[in-house]
This record gives sequence, structure tokens and C-alpha cells, in this order.
Amino acid sequence: MVSSVLQIKNFTKLTLVVLTAFFAVFVGASEVPGKVIVVEKNANLGVIKGVVRDDAGNSIADAYVSIFRVGTSNLLKQVRSASDGSFLAKILPGTYTVLAVAQGFNPVTISTVEVGRSAELVYGFKLERSGGGNTLPEKRVDRNNPKWVIRAAQSRRSIYQNTEGDTPTGKNESNENTVAQTDSIEESVESADEEISKRRSQSVVETYFASSDDGNFVGLNFATLQPISENAEIIFAGQSGTSQSAPQRFETTFKFRPNENHQIHLKGAAAKLGKVETSDAEQSLGQVSFQALDEWKMQSGVILVFGFDYSKFVGAGNDFSISPRFGLQFDVDSKTRFRTAYTTATEERNWATVAELEDTSVLFRGPVSVQEFVVENDKPQMQKNSRLEFGIERVLDNKSSIEANIFFDAVSGRGVGLTSLPFNSINGENFADFVANQQGSAQGVRIVYSRRLSSRFSTSAGYAFGNGQKLSAEVVSNPANIFENDFFQTFYGQFDADLKTGTQVKTIFRLSPQATIFAIDPFAGRMAIYDPSLSVMVTQSLPNLGLPIRAQAMIDARNLFDYQTGAGGEEGSLRLNSQRRILRGGILVRF
Repeated sequence: MVSSVLQIKNFTKLTLVVLTAFFAVFVGASEVPGKVIVVEKNANLGVIKGVVRDDAGNSIADAYVSIFRVGTSNLLKQVRSASDGSFLAKILPGTYTVLAVAQGFNPVTISTVEVGRSAELVYGFKLERSGGGNTLPEKRVDRNNPKWVIRAAQSRRSIYQNTEGDTPTGKNESNENTVAQTDSIEESVESADEEISKRRSQSVVETYFASSDDGNFVGLNFATLQPISENAEIIFAGQSGTSQSAPQRFETTFKFRPNENHQIHLKGAAAKLGKVETSDAEQSLGQVSFQALDEWKMQSGVILVFGFDYSKFVGAGNDFSISPRFGLQFDVDSKTRFRTAYTTATEERNWATVAELEDTSVLFRGPVSVQEFVVENDKPQMQKNSRLEFGIERVLDNKSSIEANIFFDAVSGRGVGLTSLPFNSINGENFADFVANQQGSAQGVRIVYSRRLSSRFSTSAGYAFGNGQKLSAEVVSNPANIFENDFFQTFYGQFDADLKTGTQVKTIFRLSPQATIFAIDPFAGRMAIYDPSLSVMVTQSLPNLGLPIRAQAMIDARNLFDYQTGAGGEEGSLRLNSQRRILRGGILVRF
């Protein structure tokens, strides 16, 4: 137990040392007034002590207070705050820069502190939660470091690393040079204090309750990152639950960096999807998958991603898919970025939660409906969807950016669960559920505008249009004609709030005027929620009770008004069964 606690403390120390070094150059950050008390002592050392609090006045445990030589990034001493936020550091007389930082908060710097012999200085630090866009690193994308710019594509996320709807921007060229300078500072601090910066493991555990039309269940998600060396780590992640509706999945990811220009990703996963009814009997269906990727920084501002994906059904089916994966990102200048990517999808992945472990995202996925798989020759078929896209992103100013993408989708073997509702039905006797096999293609354009309104609020809006497939109005009278090609358009609006109380609110509204059926969402890789109508996600930070953990409660309501996509004709109507309302509530703990 003691060893485990020490590992947790050492990992926290590692993270905060890196943050400390990263922000050391910003000595112009907000200064805090300090009350100075001179106390006679027998020793020749001076004392710097005080309390670290958040902007609501609550004490912050495990914050790091670092002392630097004035005008340099030379870390001389670093101490950690106690459970009540207090800290104390003894140091030789001199003039120093003092910086306080904690996970989830922006750093605060006192640029000049004069420490006399046998003197005791008392300071109170008030930290503001990060994400408000008030620091230089939050105002731009580090376009020269692959770990910040690009990541292996995973469920419904871009092949590049992007936070949904957030694009940090830069003010001018001097800001970019200042941020880039921190890379060398990080390296010098890490080499000078190797033991402090030694990487430690990090874990996330989430337990939740979910309620939907498919039933209620309790689920458990977990992920652990274990560093193997400074250039390699392994990640274990899993999902389980109390019923067949709960996701059942386990995956392992191995990442290593053979040199500064390459980062290799190897990932294997196994999932239990559920039971499929065949002519023989009800059989279990599972899926195994493997992915290999290389992120290659070809030169400054140019990054290439290439690799392949392999998936195969086991149990009730034996269908498989193997396909390449490709991405290219090019920075035209400090405010303009071009990118192109080819990605594939073999399963519906409306993920529910993303856990960030260092620079890796672990996706905890939602339930899979095996009833919507296409069955041919008594075997379930794997959907094989792909997208080729070209896009450009432009930073407009410190607070806003715009992005435009052209995409080309190919759809094969995608099962779409539908309910037929004839008008001549009495008490629902003639209602019928069936699965349609969606085949074909789609092409379109999407435009997304994002803007940060203040340090607490941000918003984004998107519009997409093109040619795709929709439900046919004649499907009730002619079941063979389920889909038809037509023009589509869809809108979304998103509003995010990060309140002083530790509450974060994400609100998204989707609107598609026609009964369009998207095999791959037009905004895939850009948003966090793809459900129709109104969806709201609320997270609340919880007190850590003096423990070296971070906890938050979550309420997630998807498709709050239970809107169903459908089409109607003279003889009846048709309704889409997927993306119905689902309510989730849970607690996530990070340690």
C-alpha cells in the first residue's frame, strides 16, 4: 500500500515538474501580492511558505511550488503542498522567481522574490482553472511537436489529435517563438533532475449507471498507463457491466519512440458484442482487432501517419476487414494548416467517455446493438465504411478559427435497424422491426466556426451539405426501396461552460431537416456527441479529501427529447431505431 501511494505521488511530481518547466519562461504571468514576515532564526537559510488555493478559495493539495534563479529556467527547489494547501521551502539567501502550478490549473508566477538570511516570507497563491485561454500555450497549437499535433485515429475522432471544437490560437509570431523555446527548457530541467522527472503510472476508473430503451445496466471502465522507459509505455483498458447491454471490451496499446521523428502505435483489442440468432441457435458474437501506425515527423510542420487496421468476427461470424490508414498534415504558415486523411470504420462507435493519459486518449465506447448487424447466409457481416477527406484550418484571431473539409464516403454492409408503422395497423399488431443493408456512397462539405467568448465560455457552430442517402418515402409500399440518394444538409451548435465551482457543461444541438442516414457523421473527428436533437453533458469536480486523486461526477443525457429520424408515405411511416435517448450518470476517479 505504501509503495502504491509513493508511485502515485511520484507520478504527480513528474507531471507537475514538466508543467513547471513549460511555464517557467512566462515570468510575466499574473503576479500575486505576498505578505512578508521577518523572523529571527539561528540558521542561515531563508524560508518561503504559504497556501495554494483555487479561485473559489478552496485549498489545493499536491500543487507544486518551484523556485528558479531569476531570468533563467534553472530549477533550484521544488516542494509540494499538503492536504490543506500549505507549503514550505528553505533556500539560501538570494533573488528568485517563484512559480505555483497544479494539475488542471494555470500557473501563477512571482517574478522577483528577495530572500534574506534567516527571513521567512509568506505568500498566498490563487490559481485559475486551465482551459480559459489565458496562457500562451492555450492560445496556439504547438505545431512542431507530434505528441500535441497528431494521434492515431480512433472511434469517430479525426486521425489528428484535436479537442472537439477547441482550437488554441496564437497572437503573433513572437508568442510562437516563446512557446517553442520551452521545449529546450523542458529538456534541460529533466536532465538536471532526472529522478524527479521519472515517469510513473497513471490510472482512471469510472463507474456509471445507464438507462435506455434497450434496458438499464451498471458499467465499469478502467485504463492504466504504465511507462516502460522514457520512450515507451503500455496502456491497458477495459469495459464491463452487469448485463448484455453493457460494453464488454479489453484492449492493450503499446507506444514507443525510436527517435525524435517517429512514434509507433501497436494496439490489440477483443470485444464481446452479444448474441446473434441464427437458424441453428443463438450464438455469441465477438470481435478482435489490431492496429499498427507510425507517426512520422518528416520535417518541421509536416507530419505523416501511415499504417493498417485489421478486424475479424469470432464465434457466430467469421467476416473480416483489413484496410490501410493514412494521414498527412502540413502547416502552410503559423495560422494555416492543411490536412488529408483516409480512415475506415468497421463498427458503430458512439463513444461515451474519453480518458486522457499523458498524450494518449482512451475511448470508453457505448453499447453495440448486434440486432442491427446484416446477416447473410446465416452469418453476421462486418460493416466496411471508409472516408477520404481534405481540409484546411485557419486561425482568425486569438479567440476564433474556421475549418473547411471535403469528404468522400464509401458504405458497405452497414446494418440499419428500422421499424415499419403501417397506418392500417390496429394496436400496433402490424408493426415490424427489420434490418436494412446500407450500401453506396456520400460526398459533402463541412464548415465549422469556433470562438472562445471568455475565459469561462466558448461556442462553435457547423454546417454540412452534400449528396447522401435518406429513407425513402415509398419504403412501406415498396420494402425493396429503403434508401434513395438525395441532397442533405445538417447543422449543429455547441456551447461549453467551465464555471468557477468546478462545473463543466457541454450542450450540443443537432438538426437534419431530412431523414438522412449517415454511415459516417459529417462532423466525425470534430465533435464529442453525434446524437440528434439536444444533448447535455455535465461534469462536477469532487473534493479529494486530502488524497492524491482527482474525482468528478458526470451526468450525460443524449438525445434528450428522444427524437427519431423517420420518413412517411401514404401507407405508413418508417422510424430509425438507433440513437434513441440514453441517460448516464457516474463517477470518474483519476490517480
